Amino acid sequence: MSNLAARRIVIVGGGTAGWMTAAALGRLLAAEWSIKLVESDEIGTIGVGEATIPSINMFNEALGIDEAEFLSATGGTYKLGIAFEGWGHPERGYVHAFGLVGSALGVIPFHHYWLRGLKLGISKPLGHYVLHTLAIAANRFDHVRVPANSALPPMPYAFHFDASLYAKFLRGFAEARGVVRQEGKIVAVERNGESGDIDAVVLADGSRVAGDLFVDCSGFRGLLIEQELEAGFEDWTQWLQCDRAIAVPCARVDPLIPLTRSIARKAGWQWRIPLQHRIGNGYVFKSSEISEDEAAATLLANLAGKALAEPRTIRFKTGRRSKTWVRNVVAIGLSSGFIEPLESTSIHLIQTGITRLIELLPAGEITDATRDDYNARSAFEMERIRDFIILHYHANGRVGEPFWDGLRTMEVPEPLQHKIDLFRSTARVVPSFDELFDTRAWIHVMIGQDIIPESYHPIADQLPEERLREFLDGLERAHMQQVAQMPEHGEFVARFGPVKRELIPA
Repeated sequence: MSNLAARRIVIVGGGTAGWMTAAALGRLLAAEWSIKLVESDEIGTIGVGEATIPSINMFNEALGIDEAEFLSATGGTYKLGIAFEGWGHPERGYVHAFGLVGSALGVIPFHHYWLRGLKLGISKPLGHYVLHTLAIAANRFDHVRVPANSALPPMPYAFHFDASLYAKFLRGFAEARGVVRQEGKIVAVERNGESGDIDAVVLADGSRVAGDLFVDCSGFRGLLIEQELEAGFEDWTQWLQCDRAIAVPCARVDPLIPLTRSIARKAGWQWRIPLQHRIGNGYVFKSSEISEDEAAATLLANLAGKALAEPRTIRFKTGRRSKTWVRNVVAIGLSSGFIEPLESTSIHLIQTGITRLIELLPAGEITDATRDDYNARSAFEMERIRDFIILHYHANGRVGEPFWDGLRTMEVPEPLQHKIDLFRSTARVVPSFDELFDTRAWIHVMIGQDIIPESYHPIADQLPEERLREFLDGLERAHMQQVAQMPEHGEFVARFGPVKRELIPA
């Protein structure tokens, strides 16, 4: 990194990734760095992320963003989980909820007791013992504050929001903290003849934007990280075979549910994301199985309300950059790689990329050790998320459909196969250290898609049958009582953070 006294960060590209980066750096690093974001109004943004996971709260809280103001500005709603419809069995569904699975009893996890109850015929479906799933079924939400000594579980939550409005909201936040936006299309890149680092980007009007560290938020094309520095790309389409998405918004319908829906289709899956002012919809599919026209027709035939725009096609390839930090360029967002948004991880990956950058950003010269650490942690995170997404496809029960049959019988990465085999044989889940999806997530999906363990921990047999029945019934009853005290989700949102009137379609 040249000219350390200047300490200039240039963010290339806006959208969700660019403005999340700008907002975080402007909030936390403005005293040490000057921060400029370069974007062109001529270049559109993908905006794949309208659904999130609970970690988004940490990002907003770190920036000091007011939750009610955020919901109002982005048309946001709450999210307690994702419903997977037709994945395990074509006629059934399950919810991957954000909350705890059951409640601890002794030294073994709840699901071992649930499995024993299943054997005895006294267990209800797993969701009956998950607070979030019961709240979703009742269409209720509240900010649950759990006392430290309470036996009831916490209630983590995420959001649905309009990604373009979130970027706009963060732009205002960032500019108020000293971030400078430079309008213009990049037409050339200047490299340092000695170090090979990026010295500056050149805009169509001839102006030059120089920097010491560049953050590539240019989307799939990877303007700096790939087109200029040739970081390389690791292709994952052998496992994640969808390569297209058709997206279209439609009119809002009630009730306003605190849930993302993922509906299995002939050659992929459909998302449905409820916002205050509209519903986000899309069909992620494999283009060799169906045409874009057929996918668009399927999507339009399965909207909950009137379409508000023409369908838009997004083309992508799943995989990651071989390196996400090369020389003085860090790739964040789609420029670093892409995993389809089945578990709403797109914005989370932006967030963790920013967090790692802030953590590792040195006071002096950038070293190979810093870059290597960043790259290793980024690769680990994406690979473990990749495996969790593959699980959904591989454990499908849609027999007789070519797309799904091929995914069910394919060979999967060894770490994933180990997790499946371990759970199937012993009901044990051992996520890797620092893995995003924890034990409860794996339990939700594997049991939800009919991977039922052949055995459970023998300690569960020590509980008398009548005591087990009381435990299960009491847990469900306690959760139901808590849910009954919550307001209806739509009412809560309308009171707490109603969408700005100008955002509502005429």
